[in-house]
Amino acid sequence: MKISIFQIKVKDGRREVDPGAVYELADSISKVGLLNPITIDQDYALIAGLHRLEAAKRLGWLEIECTVKNLDGLLAQLAEIDENLVRRGPDCIAQGELLNKRKEIYEALNPETKVGISQANGMNFAVGNNVSAPSALTSKSFVRDTSEKTGISKRTIEENLQLARDLTPKAKQTIQSANEKVKKKDMLKLSRLTPEQQEEAASQLAAGTIRSVDEYHPSPAEPGGAEEQHQKMPPEPNLPAPPPESPEPASAPEGRCPSIQELAADLKNPDKDRRCTPDSFLVTFSYFLQRFCQSMENYTGQEYDAVLPVLTREHLEQIRQKVRFVHETLDEMYQKIERMAQNEAT
Repeated sequence: MKISIFQIKVKDGRREVDPGAVYELADSISKVGLLNPITIDQDYALIAGLHRLEAAKRLGWLEIECTVKNLDGLLAQLAEIDENLVRRGPDCIAQGELLNKRKEIYEALNPETKVGISQANGMNFAVGNNVSAPSALTSKSFVRDTSEKTGISKRTIEENLQLARDLTPKAKQTIQSANEKVKKKDMLKLSRLTPEQQEEAASQLAAGTIRSVDEYHPSPAEPGGAEEQHQKMPPEPNLPAPPPESPEPASAPEGRCPSIQELAADLKNPDKDRRCTPDSFLVTFSYFLQRFCQSMENYTGQEYDAVLPVLTREHLEQIRQKVRFVHETLDEMYQKIERMAQNEAT
């Protein structure tokens, strides 16, 4: 239905209009018309379509085609966020903030999609327990739903969520205000550092002191760090020097496996024994599998939706052979580990 443009109310707090996007839309609408109506609620408050509305105003329209929906509260916010995500405007950090907000709303509307609940139900289902929550097995995950609604790839959604979640506010501000654009791969590496290191490395990137996070080296003495604490320790009594011992293999505190960063630091430390330990093997192997699974997710994105249905039987057979090869390789490795562990035990 058509509504007078002057009756449509735009609430405060919406994302600012991009003049360039309005200009492009106005040019397109003048040639092919308004392909997608804007969305308003029953009180004529705009839910989605601010740029289309502004383009219509620019063209001098008095009325515009509208879809009236009874969306209230969280659903209205979700629709507005989707509208902003579809546009090209937000940078990856700003998009991550929108995605984070969308995730909170989506999980509030669909609590069964939260990882903990879905995982618990899935595990119960797998072992044969009667799970009285069928929605947990049918509802779309947040990432899948967002990808389908906005056209953003699943990998991009996950990466931008990571930036919004793990970067400190100061690091975000430094990156966004930098004269030189910081590459996304460096932002992701920043997000894995400690808060103090993030802010220090972000400042160096923004100032051009370093060209990538790979060139960043933490300050040698950070407040509260091990070196400062060592200096504050009282001097030990004079004891006879212990006999020289072979260096201990790299290991984490008792009860915790070392992280991949700790292992990498140990490998660079000439005073550390670089022999592999069970903990270091488990961490590096798990890291390899995690990276492998993340790479596999690239092939489930929308960019492959057009080619997957037209694969021939020959293509499918080649894929099946390669998948079987991966399975056989992993099985052989596991059998070797199991066989050697049994021999060691006997």
